[in-house]
Amino acid sequence: MNTHRFFPVAAIPLGVLLFTLSAQAQEHTNPSPDDRLQMLMDMVDRQQREISSLKQRLTDIEMAQRGRGLTAWDTAQIAQVSPGDGSAAGSAGTPGGGAAGAAGPVTATPIGATQQMQKSETEAQRTPAEEAVVQAQHAPLFDRKLTIDAGISYSYYDRRQLVLSGFLALDAIFLGQLNLGQTKANVWTFDVNTRYGINDRLSVAFDVPYLYRNSDFISGGAGGAASSISDISKNSANIGDVNASLYYQLVKENANWPDVVASLRVTAPTGTSPFGIKLGTPDPSNNNLTTPSRLPTGNGIWAVTAGLSFLRTYDPIVLFANVAYTYNFARTFDDISTIEGTTQPAKVKLGDIVQVGAGMALALNDKTALSISYSTAISRATKTATSGSGYTTVAGSATNAASLNFGINYAINRHWTVNGYVNAGMSPDAPNYVIGVRFPYTF
Repeated sequence: MNTHRFFPVAAIPLGVLLFTLSAQAQEHTNPSPDDRLQMLMDMVDRQQREISSLKQRLTDIEMAQRGRGLTAWDTAQIAQVSPGDGSAAGSAGTPGGGAAGAAGPVTATPIGATQQMQKSETEAQRTPAEEAVVQAQHAPLFDRKLTIDAGISYSYYDRRQLVLSGFLALDAIFLGQLNLGQTKANVWTFDVNTRYGINDRLSVAFDVPYLYRNSDFISGGAGGAASSISDISKNSANIGDVNASLYYQLVKENANWPDVVASLRVTAPTGTSPFGIKLGTPDPSNNNLTTPSRLPTGNGIWAVTAGLSFLRTYDPIVLFANVAYTYNFARTFDDISTIEGTTQPAKVKLGDIVQVGAGMALALNDKTALSISYSTAISRATKTATSGSGYTTVAGSATNAASLNFGINYAINRHWTVNGYVNAGMSPDAPNYVIGVRFPYTF
């Protein structure tokens, strides 16, 4: 009986102990609001540090690609596929790891994405406007299989020549006639250039031009009066000299090197030859005026041109330069005489030509670019050789045609581009000016 009376009293300390342990366990399981707030603040702080780190890495990538033509979209793609900093991302089972998982799943970088990232980091990616500049000033787009480039241009020439007919008396007084001859030439050229990319470095092209020429020949002295003017106009239209070209990309533009393309062009004498064209006097009252019976549309000889072209992108500026050498093959003609009724067979060697050019383009936006450049073509003198004699240099046949060129390029879409240009002659041997527009369409 006494035992049953004291049992509840003995169980009291055991109950107190169990209650205490339960309270402590619940205290550890359910943190206080202050503790939870501190945990959230720590989590936000870690995420903020991670965001700052990613922003800095993106800035570093953009600065590294500056001058290599990469757009903001390209650098963002690189940043997305770049492996992250493991220390900043947290790990599974921790508050930081849980937040990272909530922000987005962490996936492994695909092999293709890694290869694309490496390619983007070593090769320049250009905007449509910069690609238009490349087509107009540098080389074909090797990554496009087929491009059809149609264009039309207008060239204007104005030449004046002072003709003296008489003699000097006492070495100071000229006795005779003074005559000022003038030639105005208008040349319209329409051509279609077809380019095909064999692979990412090799491309071929074929160009067919068609020319329409109109020339006005003006001379004084009609009827024996110096004030009377004779004006005769001549027209001709025919196919020009067709040419085929081969382009090979020696170096793709990267952080250390510009884009370098080698080219080889062969020109065939399919146009009307300038040799053997007879001169006449269409105005019986003015013997000072002589005009050709027809106008040429070609050079009449085979030629090979080897060149190198360089291009460097410093977004939004594109620098380009080129150098080329044209070798004109000697050719024998049945007649090179300009006198009516006279035949003179001879061998003709046109002077070889050295061409140099350089310029820059400024991309105003992703679709439009403006360009300015200077180019010159220096030709050696022409030589002729008749039967049984050596070559004789043709006096005054060496030329230097220099021009200042302005252009605008607009990419309508990823396939179609419009390239307009104006060239101003800087030397007497160059056209006064040239205006043209081209419409390359890439498939």
